[in-house]
Amino acid sequence: MNFIVGDIGNTSTRICLLNDRSKILRSIIFNTKNIFLRGYIDKIFKKFFQKNVKKDILFSCVVPLAIKKIKSKLKKNKFNVLEIKKLNLKKLIKINIKNINQLGSDRIVNSIEGKKFFNCLIIDFGTATTFDIVRKGKYIGGVIAPGVKSSIKNLSQSTALLPLIDLKYNQKSYGKNTKDALNAGFVWGYEGLINNIINKITLNWKNDYKIILTGGYANLFKKIIKKKKTIVDQNITIKGVSKVYRELL
Repeated sequence: MNFIVGDIGNTSTRICLLNDRSKILRSIIFNTKNIFLRGYIDKIFKKFFQKNVKKDILFSCVVPLAIKKIKSKLKKNKFNVLEIKKLNLKKLIKINIKNINQLGSDRIVNSIEGKKFFNCLIIDFGTATTFDIVRKGKYIGGVIAPGVKSSIKNLSQSTALLPLIDLKYNQKSYGKNTKDALNAGFVWGYEGLINNIINKITLNWKNDYKIILTGGYANLFKKIIKKKKTIVDQNITIKGVSKVYRELL
């Protein structure tokens, strides 16, 4: 039977319908704030309800009020909405940190999916830029840096004359105007930040690991990462939630 999974982030939410082989049949992305609009949940989920869909719906979620709202709304349709941390994730990956409750659900499922590489570093360009480390199939920790888009937006909102920009990877020189100067600052600045963090994390690693990029600026920053074994996977979070669903539900 088909099943529904989703990822609720601070900025955006993605909901997917998958078949029994975990192939994505339908996908929709929307602003997480819309969950709290009257009638929006019914409108969105109507597109996913089918006769052959399972009643359990699984989410990774970092906005507790959002999943609470969805759970309340879908109860009338007899759907059971679950968050991944309610399940026994130890069966899928060993997490070597003191308090799993401090680790975002999206970062957990990314690591569960990345575990297949045995050794990997997952960089997620979301509201924050996160670096998650899987060594010998275990989650061992990570790094949280400011998000690219959040930083651009914050700088524009905190100043009178600096505009909101869309980053472009064509910066060959410093700026001759405000937009190019901002673009240089963010592209070159994050180039240094990303490569420096990668180098510090992988300092004593052998060349037996993958770097997996996901999120809004993954394709842009793949061009500036100096490690060869770097791939982009925009479905890693959904794949991770799907794996949890199939293994634990």
